[in-house]
Amino acid sequence: MNDPRPDAVRSSPEVPRFLIVTGVSGAGRTVALRALEDIGFEPIDNLPLSLLGTLAESTAEDRRVVIGVGTRNRDFSPEALLAARGPDTVIVYLDSRTDILVRRYSETRRRHPIGAETAEAGVLREMELLAPVRDGADMVIDTSEMTQHDLRAEMERRFRSGPAQTRLSVSVESFSYRQGIPGGLDFAFDCRFLANPHWVEELRPLDGRSPEVAAHVASDPRHGPYLDQILGLLNLVLPAQAEEGRAHVGIGFGCTGGQHRSVAMVEAVSKALAAGGWQVSTRHREIERRAGGQGRALTGTTA
Repeated sequence: MNDPRPDAVRSSPEVPRFLIVTGVSGAGRTVALRALEDIGFEPIDNLPLSLLGTLAESTAEDRRVVIGVGTRNRDFSPEALLAARGPDTVIVYLDSRTDILVRRYSETRRRHPIGAETAEAGVLREMELLAPVRDGADMVIDTSEMTQHDLRAEMERRFRSGPAQTRLSVSVESFSYRQGIPGGLDFAFDCRFLANPHWVEELRPLDGRSPEVAAHVASDPRHGPYLDQILGLLNLVLPAQAEEGRAHVGIGFGCTGGQHRSVAMVEAVSKALAAGGWQVSTRHREIERRAGGQGRALTGTTA
């Protein structure tokens, strides 16, 4: 049920007038609604599905509305929700891994709203109920590794009005191949062939954000051509993605430990893209994990 899926199944170059935000309980619907309210949407939570058509007909064309829908809606059914989608409506489904949802309920000591005997049973039952909605949603966003701040930033990047290039957000992330490739990436680049600062004693405790480590990585004669090739590819692809209405592109750089080479490459690529006018954010996954942080820190560097 949590198989990887594209972040955007269907998309439009224009910000939609109506959003329906739904998904599994605990994935962040309330946070998403508040974030969308802050960028100009009028939020309505738990509106009966039978009133969606009336709301759409009575809403002025210059207003944007976001409707929160969960399984606790009194007339909820997957079929009714999908049938209520009008031509100007986009369904955003917030998803998360089962273990993350169970942990969130355990930490808050809240009972799962589906009314099951355990949090895990409730999560699994709700996922099964919502499977048709997930399959039919216009956009699926996995919040497993997001903090509340990260989710707010993601909503803003995807749905704030503006020119096509400024609406397309680009997240650039470093990671360790030993810990697995992050989900949701559109491009993943391998940095393990570059000169490794780990073997330089004075550089080992530092990370790729330090000038000394960045200079060591850049001293590899293969670094310059590799960086140029990557930037050339992205300068070709990103404008095309913006023209197609994509809201987000995820780029990852991996090395063995996720501390030196991949971090240095993320910093270099992020600065170059930001200088080119793209809305860029960075995350260094392994560094955050060692520091005790959680989630995709998508607000690292923004142009």
